[in-house]
Amino acid sequence: MSPKNKSSKDSSKNTAGGKAKATPNTKKDKDDTLPSSSGKQLKPATAINARHILCEKHSKKEEAVTKLKEGAKFDDVAREFSEDKARQGGSLGWKTRGALDAVFEKAAYELEPSTTGNPKYVEVKTGHGYHVIMVEGRR
Repeated sequence: MSPKNKSSKDSSKNTAGGKAKATPNTKKDKDDTLPSSSGKQLKPATAINARHILCEKHSKKEEAVTKLKEGAKFDDVAREFSEDKARQGGSLGWKTRGALDAVFEKAAYELEPSTTGNPKYVEVKTGHGYHVIMVEGRR
């Protein structure tokens, strides 16, 4: 009975061949830009420190994005344009997976951390309105 000899193919021989450079399961090429210090590519962060700008109207969100492109600091733009309670420069604090709107969370967890002075941001629309999101930290 040779099936026992072939069972080594299953999980007992997960050497270098088992660890590919890119993990196609849940993440795309954007993971290549994430810090690789954690070593876990399937779940790079369980919590993020996020900021956002929430606007009810698309035109107001576009004004905020224009300011960011002109070099304004994210927190200053958030104070001026955001229409929610996050008046501390759009700070939402540390949020764990599952604590945010699904569309917002998916976009936020794909972002790499940046600073308010040089933000890397993404724009999404949820049931709450139009968001401009940046991430300051991951853990």
